[in-house]
Amino acid sequence: MGCVFSKRRKAEESRPESEEEQPKQYSWDQREKVDPKDYMFSGLKDETVGRLPGKVAGQQFLIQDCENCNIYIFDHSATITIDDCTNCIIFLGPVKGSVFFRNCRDCKCTLACQQFRVRDCRKLEVFLCCATQPIIESSTNIKFGCFQWYYPELAFQFKDAGLSIFNNTWSNIHDFTPVSGELNWSLLPEDAAVQDYVPVPTTEELKAVRVSTEANKSIVPISRGQRQKSSDESCLVVLFAGDYTIANARKLIDEMVGKHFFLVQTKEVSMKPEDAQRVFREKAPDFLPLLNKGPVIALEFNGDGAVEGCQHIVNEIFNGTKMFVSENKEKASGDVDSFYNFADIQMGI
Repeated sequence: MGCVFSKRRKAEESRPESEEEQPKQYSWDQREKVDPKDYMFSGLKDETVGRLPGKVAGQQFLIQDCENCNIYIFDHSATITIDDCTNCIIFLGPVKGSVFFRNCRDCKCTLACQQFRVRDCRKLEVFLCCATQPIIESSTNIKFGCFQWYYPELAFQFKDAGLSIFNNTWSNIHDFTPVSGELNWSLLPEDAAVQDYVPVPTTEELKAVRVSTEANKSIVPISRGQRQKSSDESCLVVLFAGDYTIANARKLIDEMVGKHFFLVQTKEVSMKPEDAQRVFREKAPDFLPLLNKGPVIALEFNGDGAVEGCQHIVNEIFNGTKMFVSENKEKASGDVDSFYNFADIQMGI
């Protein structure tokens, strides 16, 4: 009876050189190597550049030391930093984390992100969708408008970045370094046309992205935000999660805006039964079974007759779909305050 170990040794000695044991492969060894230069625009002047959908795919991106450039990132990303740029036009697709402008001046931008911060900048004009309160610091003449943009891949990019098109605090600005008697930021005119600030690209490569800047096509609903309300009458509508919730919210917005009411603000947030009790009060039992299906979408409309107008549209078009709609003008302002106070606390705004 031979020794087991001697047999194994002989087998190993007789193995051809070509069959020598290969180094073990680990999953991280097989990852595609990332070249930082593919995720950076640096030192450019008088150029139009961009990244097409699918080319950034959630990576970090850096834009720095660019002058007189048009820059378009038609994809979602992790974070984007813009440093030392002058007189540039910038479009940024949805950013999962933060967008940080530093030492920039005379730039026009359209972008969507979770966090937005500006430091040591002057004269920026920004059409913004931001899930949290935008912050400026040591900056002057920063102007804000509501995000307004469309291309076919954009809705999926919002989902990939974990952003909701209904969570947009674009006008709720916090200035870390206010100056007494001065305002470092303001809102762009309500009739400001985004294409006059951030035009659609004209290069052959970037024209392949089918962009529209029409208001009624914008992926993000265009809201009035912190602008002064035109009426003392508002109406709260809350839609509950289902297969057609987003489509129903868009349809309701289109119908109300078409009847010359204003969309003030929107929110998508999860509710617990105790939250519903506070917001919906005596009507809460009707909606409690719907809360576990997912987040709710809330819309505030404003204008004389908003409550009656909204009730009419909901009954005519969405008959059979359970929604919360303010009962009358007197209760509506309390509905709006109750819901958005809850939502701001929930989201830490």
